[in-house]
Amino acid sequence: MDEYLTEKEQVERIRLWWRENRWFLIGGAAIMALGWSGWQQYQAYQQRVAEEAAALYLDLQASIGDDDSERADELLARLAADHGSSGYLDQARLLVAADNLIGDTQRSIDELTAVMVGSRDEDMAMIARLRLARVLAYDEQYDRALEVLNVTEPGEFGARLSEIRGDVHAATGNVDAAVGEYTDALLGAGNGTVDTEFVQLKLNELIQVGRPDSTDEDAG
Repeated sequence: MDEYLTEKEQVERIRLWWRENRWFLIGGAAIMALGWSGWQQYQAYQQRVAEEAAALYLDLQASIGDDDSERADELLARLAADHGSSGYLDQARLLVAADNLIGDTQRSIDELTAVMVGSRDEDMAMIARLRLARVLAYDEQYDRALEVLNVTEPGEFGARLSEIRGDVHAATGNVDAAVGEYTDALLGAGNGTVDTEFVQLKLNELIQVGRPDSTDEDAG
């Protein structure tokens, strides 16, 4: 038993144990130190990459503001090549899509599709989906817009999806379908994701369109 060893014997045992295990302990300490240093370097690298992506995004934003589409395209290509997993790339694509809506609708569609399909941020992907559906409707690609809006589990975006489906149906003259979608949007608007007053206005107008004209009835 250790408690029966003399002080000298205990010291000797400690020395023996140290000789047998010191390199393991020293190596373990070195590995821990390297691991901590490596983690700090990784964090610094991540910060530097994020700052580079942010700088490119801000430059792109400024280029669009200056109507320098060639420079904006160059910066977007750099973001895609060097920061493909960054949220700044998604934001940049949304900016470029908005900038090209009138002049190059297909480019707008392509950029929004890229975000919808490729974003790691589910909310960002859904925002791109909603905008894409509106752009497709603007381009009179109504069937494709409805396909984009066909989401199995929309979560908090359900009301917004219903509203845009209503807009698409209204644009094609399908009043009954539009009324149903606007009604669903209002019923699901508890989380404030849609402008209920605006949706109600659109719904009222459609209901009014669907009613017989009282003047015509009296004339008949």
